[in-house]
Amino acid sequence: MSLINYVTKIQFGYGSLEHLAAEAQRAGITRPLIVTDVGVVRAGIVDKVIAALGAEHVPTIYDATPPNPNEHAVRDAVAQYRAGECDGIIAVGGGSSIDLAKGVAVCATHDGTLQNFAVIEGGLDRITAATAPLIAIPTTAGTGSEVGRGAILILDDGRKVGVISPHIVPKVAICDPELTLGLPRVLTAATGMDAVAHCIETFLAPAFNPAADGIALDGLWRAWQHIERATAQPGDREARLNMMSASMQGALAFQKGLGCVHSLSHSLGGINPALHHGTLNAIFLPAVVAFNADAATVRDEGKLARLKHAMGLAADADISTAIIDMTKRLGLPTRLSEIGVDASLFPRIVEGALHDHSHKTNPREASPEDYQAMLAQSL
Repeated sequence: MSLINYVTKIQFGYGSLEHLAAEAQRAGITRPLIVTDVGVVRAGIVDKVIAALGAEHVPTIYDATPPNPNEHAVRDAVAQYRAGECDGIIAVGGGSSIDLAKGVAVCATHDGTLQNFAVIEGGLDRITAATAPLIAIPTTAGTGSEVGRGAILILDDGRKVGVISPHIVPKVAICDPELTLGLPRVLTAATGMDAVAHCIETFLAPAFNPAADGIALDGLWRAWQHIERATAQPGDREARLNMMSASMQGALAFQKGLGCVHSLSHSLGGINPALHHGTLNAIFLPAVVAFNADAATVRDEGKLARLKHAMGLAADADISTAIIDMTKRLGLPTRLSEIGVDASLFPRIVEGALHDHSHKTNPREASPEDYQAMLAQSL
């Protein structure tokens, strides 16, 4: 039995920010908390959002989102939400700001700490329709959190966990590629590889969901064809539009689940929050794809051949090698050793990966020894 559910309203395309005021009104948001980060504020994007809202909306601004959002930031933003007597949230930024906003939407309207709402702590059943309404405006093309039902947040105890519920899906996603035109080269590449990883992992996940499979494959095609252009030519409007679509599509397919790429990157990202999630996904992806190649659902359904077709690779090409080559061309690290990670961290990474929610939806069950081998291959 499978659950196939697409409910997110998406305003997509250049100029779609103009729909913000109407969408806020429909969501019942008159006093929004804008959750963002300092870089987005300095880029002038928050000013554009406030102008699009119009004078009838009086926002409170929280701009201290860290690169990997954590429980401390959730508490601070909740305090601002309550002090401003806010009635909804507008997330403006990358996946960090959108995920933080989801944590705030829950914790501002429910009793208990963030840990209570982590899926691995039974939090799914504790999140209710009382969750504050949220509008998501992405400024990167990577996580796709604007259409996702989950948020990845670091708890006070250092664990990087998923908060997952249909109640935290944004009421509307406003995906305006115009807001990504100024994204720096390295962030364009790293967030773009995040989208690639999402499309590949969701497609390989074993759940039966042909709609999600089709969305993921088309998203992969768009990302693989346009990521180099978007990185090398930041003002390429066609490339930016296709990368934003690929990011959104990868996340639309999240309902199938992810896999070992994310269980590893979530674990290591919790140990060292300074490491970029998309970069970690790019590093782990080749080893995980190779590990999953022998899974029955991957082998018997010809999924590797379908991935190669979407990526424009020859039938005899090696997907893992192609990913490494692409990562190199984008100027991103391809080995853990390049970002200061050594084998001494492997036991902690493995322990976290085994307890991550993405571990359970990999097409092939990974043992501690399997994770050790994947880490060694990625070193």
